[in-house]
Amino acid sequence: MAASSPSLLLPLVSASRDGLSVKKNPNTSRHIVATRVKYELRNIPSETREHSCRFNSLSTRRDAMLLVLGVSGGLSMSTLAAYAAGLPPEDKPRLCEAECEKELENVPMVTTESGLQYKDIKVGRGPTPPVGFQVAANYVAMVPSGQIFDSSLEKGLPYLFRVGSGQVIKGLDEGILSMKAGGKRRLYIPGPLAFPKGLTSAPGRPRVAPNSPVVFDVSLEYIPGLESDEE
Repeated sequence: MAASSPSLLLPLVSASRDGLSVKKNPNTSRHIVATRVKYELRNIPSETREHSCRFNSLSTRRDAMLLVLGVSGGLSMSTLAAYAAGLPPEDKPRLCEAECEKELENVPMVTTESGLQYKDIKVGRGPTPPVGFQVAANYVAMVPSGQIFDSSLEKGLPYLFRVGSGQVIKGLDEGILSMKAGGKRRLYIPGPLAFPKGLTSAPGRPRVAPNSPVVFDVSLEYIPGLESDEE
């Protein structure tokens, strides 16, 4: 059986209906960037070779990488800014794309007693999960600016956990408990219901400050054992 896939929600597995998971290599993004820098260094046009003499005076390898990528690749400022922040440019799958974002502006916001807020992207037609039941959900976790810091879509498998049992952050638990299978929802999770200790930054992942708000797009894919009740 494949090794369990790491998650930032809590130390659980990402699972398919067969219970399998895929291990993600945290060094992949760094390796890809380093490889591209080496390639670009070998292929800088002669008219820009004089820029290479600046490498010795740059304070960090990141500055050198930005110069190479910017000069020889013609990258946009937004792309360079992403690299400067230690992150690759955003090109990740989402549960709510541009058209969905526009429609979501007109969806009423629901606020619960705990302070959790949500908007339904799509109301499901299946059953609502009882507390303690396993659910299979896809999620895209973002900081308020919209930058993704975790996603089951990148892992390629829904996330399987027992809802309402404290196996994930409080805001996600509460948000899914009132969903129906087949539904999609955007959760605006306040700091106390998110990550009390925060999350450190990493290649491809922005820092999440302790007790800071986060946004989750989540789709409740199915509830094992209750699929037969879906319409």
